[in-house]
Amino acid sequence: MRVVAEGLRVAAAVTAGAATAFAELVFLVLTLPFLGHPNVLASARRLARLEARRLRLDTSHLDALEDARGGRAARYLAARVPVGVLGGLVIALLVAGVKVAVPLLAAWAAGRPFDGMEPTAPLVAYILTGGFVLLFLDLSGVAGVHALERRLAVRLLGPDPTEQLRRRITELAESRAGIVAAVDSERRRIERDLHDGLQQRLVALSMLIGRSRRGRPELLEQAHAEAQHALAELREVAWRVYPSGLDSLGLGEALAGVAERSSVPVTVDCRLPERPPMAVETAAYFVVCEAVTNAAKHAGAAAITVGVHKEGAAVVVRVRDDGSGGARPTGGGLSGLARRVAALDGRFEVDSPAGGPTTVTAVLPCG
Repeated sequence: MRVVAEGLRVAAAVTAGAATAFAELVFLVLTLPFLGHPNVLASARRLARLEARRLRLDTSHLDALEDARGGRAARYLAARVPVGVLGGLVIALLVAGVKVAVPLLAAWAAGRPFDGMEPTAPLVAYILTGGFVLLFLDLSGVAGVHALERRLAVRLLGPDPTEQLRRRITELAESRAGIVAAVDSERRRIERDLHDGLQQRLVALSMLIGRSRRGRPELLEQAHAEAQHALAELREVAWRVYPSGLDSLGLGEALAGVAERSSVPVTVDCRLPERPPMAVETAAYFVVCEAVTNAAKHAGAAAITVGVHKEGAAVVVRVRDDGSGGARPTGGGLSGLARRVAALDGRFEVDSPAGGPTTVTAVLPCG
């Protein structure tokens, strides 16, 4: 049933293409003397957009829609006129065959002759064989015209290969620069954590031990408490640099650890049929860490929900909190996450209206 529906859709598209080809031929003939006029070029772009929609192509990637001269759109309309006429002829042949086959089959099914021909076995076999062959060729022609139209539209309206390569090189250069900036930012953060937190505790611990050695044994208990705090901070810094449990336990257990250490209740729903590549796991972990930390420190959130699941060939990470909102994607932590995700050709989005809630989404390709 699905194949039949798709076949009918293709036939309808080819039929519509035949009609629009005639209309576009009239348009080109009438506007040929004024082809450089902006209004004519704008009309050509609109017609090209309609053709792309008829063929179910993504119009957002059509250079013709962004070309101020509209030259590509006009060239496409001129090139597709013969293809549209060919499609019209194929559809006309199909309709003519149906108009002959239906009354013939109806007459022979009733035992009556058709156009003086009696339904003898050799004649029925000959007509059916020839009819099925012609039907197959005609349907193949419909599918072929439709495929040719799509290829023509992609070739003439799609982005230029050289321009695509240039854009890709630019994206890779920006991604590389972003990775370098993200690494430098992470190093500065680690140094700040060690200097402002752990180092101060170790200095205080050293002073307490020194004072206890000079006859203040009661300070040993305080020194022991400071040592415990220093170990906890050191463990926290180590986890933020790279979670050792991620290698052995997997992403789900590592995110459970993030939820346990959070000062705000965090619900984790990690549903992955198999372990993704290590780079994807690491990026997903840090997206959750940074989003949870921001929600706890800056948004005043009372609850955080973390969802990780597979969509096609990508891992989707979504962190939602009920905080005050207003998070800026250009902020230090979130911009670093955006660069980390972009390095994997992923997509990073932050939806944080004033008053909340805030949703951080990362789509990480696995292939």
